[in-house]
Amino acid sequence: MLKSVLCRLGTLNSNIILRPPMYSSLVNSANLAPQNLDKLYETIIVEVRGHDRAVLNSYEWFAKTAANHLNVNIAKIWEPAVHKHRRTLLKSIFIYKKHRVQYEFRTYFRLFELKHVTGSTADTYLEYIQRNLPEGVGMKVTKTRLEKFPEHIANYVPEKKTANQDISRKKAEL
Repeated sequence: MLKSVLCRLGTLNSNIILRPPMYSSLVNSANLAPQNLDKLYETIIVEVRGHDRAVLNSYEWFAKTAANHLNVNIAKIWEPAVHKHRRTLLKSIFIYKKHRVQYEFRTYFRLFELKHVTGSTADTYLEYIQRNLPEGVGMKVTKTRLEKFPEHIANYVPEKKTANQDISRKKAEL
């Protein structure tokens, strides 16, 4: 039916037969290109910092829920010590040196450690949690990627030292 409709509209040549593509002839399993392979990450550490602990608690719940839906393994979540920065200033601009005010800036941290994630899953998860980052909250992502050894290192076999080689070297030095 689709063929007859398309032929009437003039968009399809009547000699063409619609059939599903044959993928087995297109794929050569022996010559897979390495750029098509997905990246593998051993660990991804997401550091979130903000000035309000309640906002970070809420964001932690959101990140864990999103990870559960995407089957991302969150190995560990921890909260490092709070960074406090105190500033003492005069109440008045020019006079009354005894009258001072002390301001304190607190920065709270939350770290998420993701283990054994593929590149496409990591990109999807990180983009989702970055787009839903609350106001006043910063994020830093550190990725540790697994890679293959280069051939010149993987094929390297160190020479074994024998007692005869050591004796011949000592004699050559004398």
